[in-house]
Amino acid sequence: FQLEVRWENELQLADHIELSEFFRKSYGPTGAFNAQPFEGGRSWAGARPELRIIGYDNRGVAAHLGLLRRCIKVDEVDLLVAELGLYAVRPDLEGLGISHSLRVMYPVLQQLDVPFGFGTVRPALEKHLTRLVGRQKLATLTPGVRVRSTRPDVYLNVPPTRIEEVILVVFPISRAISEWPTGTFID
Repeated sequence: FQLEVRWENELQLADHIELSEFFRKSYGPTGAFNAQPFEGGRSWAGARPELRIIGYDNRGVAAHLGLLRRCIKVDEVDLLVAELGLYAVRPDLEGLGISHSLRVMYPVLQQLDVPFGFGTVRPALEKHLTRLVGRQKLATLTPGVRVRSTRPDVYLNVPPTRIEEVILVVFPISRAISEWPTGTFID
């Protein structure tokens, strides 16, 4: 198993096609709708990552974590974060501890000089995330946070934004977790 840190502009067409297939196979078992964004060689769902941590083994892509620096607003506080997403482990490797090796993201986040890593997950993944990062004190999990985000595509029959209730995952990088704003609504 080998991990690579790849900037988005380093990826070739073949990389995007391989990642697209990986995501369809990884997310497809949770519902066809979850695999749909990755049709046609697309290797991102909403915002395109700027940096990726990709795990490879002798069968190809084994694990993935995407990263994008952005400013968010926690209630009324503007905050720079590294948003983490597109987390997946190939289905045949689930439960083998592969996800723990994605700790390679910490030095990357430190090099990017961001105060926090930030992500959200749906409530169904709370136990998995608690096992992965919560117990080891790598991150703080906060349920019941509402996030308003822009939809990745424009549709004439639905609003351009959506609000979801999620579990907030915050990784303290260059600032202490006590410096994370206390709000429960994130834009």
